[in-house]
Amino acid sequence: MRTLDVALADRSYPIHIGSGLLGEPGLYARHAAGRRVAVISNPVVASHYLGPVQQALARAGARPVSVLIEDGEQAKTWETLDRVVGAMLAEQLGRDSLIVALGGGVVGDLAGFAAAVYQRGIPFIQVPTTLLAQVDSSVGGKTAVNHARGKNMVGAFHQPLAVIADVACLDTLPDRELRAGIAEVIKHGFILDADFVEWLEANMERLLGRDRDALERAISRSCELKAQVVAADEREAGRRALLNFGHTFGHAIEAGVGYGEWLHGEAVAAGMVMAAELSVRAGTLRAEDAARVAALIGSAGLPVRGPRLAPERYLELMQVDKKAAGGEMRFILLEGLGHATLKGGLDARHVRDSIAACMQ
Repeated sequence: MRTLDVALADRSYPIHIGSGLLGEPGLYARHAAGRRVAVISNPVVASHYLGPVQQALARAGARPVSVLIEDGEQAKTWETLDRVVGAMLAEQLGRDSLIVALGGGVVGDLAGFAAAVYQRGIPFIQVPTTLLAQVDSSVGGKTAVNHARGKNMVGAFHQPLAVIADVACLDTLPDRELRAGIAEVIKHGFILDADFVEWLEANMERLLGRDRDALERAISRSCELKAQVVAADEREAGRRALLNFGHTFGHAIEAGVGYGEWLHGEAVAAGMVMAAELSVRAGTLRAEDAARVAALIGSAGLPVRGPRLAPERYLELMQVDKKAAGGEMRFILLEGLGHATLKGGLDARHVRDSIAACMQ
């Protein structure tokens, strides 16, 4: 097991990465002993992992109950949040209770938001079971539900007590979900670490083949990079916005085709290609580096072109992006592999042309 720390003063917490961690009572005991615990999951994940987690919590001295939500992005709504809160109230969980988010990014985002608002806030633990959640959404304290006008528009910053990333969970992950998680791994390299990009180019086949050592290295490096950014900018006042490379376009794709049609990582993958194309047109990135962006994404079996929506529709959907300031859209651009910047005031024609050049 490897343990990393997210350094946030009194809100600091560990990220435990390894195989076979999910059922280890010792990883829960410090936080869960003597507490009522709501394990929030979905039926797919629960069929594999709910039993071991509940057993580990009981052995750690906790009293667990489970609350299951629908599988998929369509579950990340106010209505689902209301059902979760209602189930916790029915179980008479108090302010001294704890939530364990057992699942992928949807479960983690929604369970974390429930923890942030339930009786004005209770603690929670992230137990991510998808690669995307292990390298991205479980780390950093962003929690949210979606709104019809945009993804993650209603939420809160609420840091977990711990993240338990069990690489063995990836054995049951569908290939499509694995590739979607690799999109966020790649993203960390593009914006923060050129050497990591080179490693990914050399080891993509091992990752797709679920080589445990390669996966643990990719997860650990991604978490290291994200933890450094979060520690420096917890509430996305500046540098943390760079972690959204590809997401402005990607969120528009998800909303434009309907949540759940494209996986988040698939939309971000196509969004990163669009963002790299925009970087070239804006004069911050060489065309040959943009080609490496598309090539690495393609080598992971991810889409390098977005769905065919009118460029104006993309722009309409991107207007509600959380990085906008003063009504002006801002984009994460690359200034070379491993270096990113947040820029506004871009020529709208360049944005439209970048979208058009990268559509199916």
